[in-house]
Amino acid sequence: MKRISLTQYLVEQQRQSNALTAELRLLIEVVARACKTISHSVGKGALGDILGSADTENIQGEVQKKLDVISNEILLEANEWGGHLAAMASEEMETIHPIPNRYPMGEYLLMFDPLDGSSNIDVNVSIGTIFSVLKAPEGMGQPTEQAFLQPGTAQVAAGYAVYGPQTMLVLTTGNGVNCFTLDREMGSWVLTQRDMKIPEDTKEFAINMSNKRHWHPPVQRYVDEMLEGKTGPRGKDFNMRWIASMVADVHRILNRGGIFMYPADLRDPASPGKLRLMYEANPMAMIVEQAGGAATDGHGRILDIPPTKLHQRVPVFLGSKNEVEVVTRYHGE
Repeated sequence: MKRISLTQYLVEQQRQSNALTAELRLLIEVVARACKTISHSVGKGALGDILGSADTENIQGEVQKKLDVISNEILLEANEWGGHLAAMASEEMETIHPIPNRYPMGEYLLMFDPLDGSSNIDVNVSIGTIFSVLKAPEGMGQPTEQAFLQPGTAQVAAGYAVYGPQTMLVLTTGNGVNCFTLDREMGSWVLTQRDMKIPEDTKEFAINMSNKRHWHPPVQRYVDEMLEGKTGPRGKDFNMRWIASMVADVHRILNRGGIFMYPADLRDPASPGKLRLMYEANPMAMIVEQAGGAATDGHGRILDIPPTKLHQRVPVFLGSKNEVEVVTRYHGE
């Protein structure tokens, strides 16, 4: 079987569809290269002095791990000079990062969660990087936060890298979902799965059960019914999986189905969920929908949510279409 590299795949996409511009192709390659560098750091672990806390907090008030900070720097430095971007935004930074004046300004905006699943870094469990690409608004002068506040439907590309036993890059440019595996000897990304599809039905769900007492009634009802198994209203037994790394959980769902849930709960009525719309929910929703799945906030499609701020949070229900429809319907009732 002929091996197809990420570069070859992107060049062919560029020839076939006008959706992929040369600028966007180069931008994706730079992001992929940065992910390769992060993968190298992750792989070194304790040998690279990258484990443990950085003793700082990010804009979310979360204590940063050393690897969070390193990954953020790697992505900023890799993407600054190429001329494809006008600005970047990161889950780890309070505001946007405009491209320094000494470099040409491009027409795209890049958002990322540099290292998703940080709680798993020190225990050698899969973690990842999530990214989302938007087109800068027409006639934009100096980039502002406002320029980034576009709904998920406006994304021109989204993807994630998962740093597990193999390092993989899952990518969509709005034309299906493909998966590339990093050949560590050759240093290249090789196409290993084409046109990934999420099964519409599933017997697996992913949620943090320890929060059960805080959930809203529709989520309580939905999970209780699954736990009742064959003899309950759902008429089948379900398995639960929870890795506490969104990338790893979504990657499993993309490969064999399932539903991933991070609902809002009653602990902090002012906070509508934990996951960030711009860095996590939107890119993952685009990938999941492109693979035939569904993604809602319990009421409507995630990709349709109009963002109001850079670090906005939303409840997330995504994965196998038929299950997402059930839990969304329960919210409506």
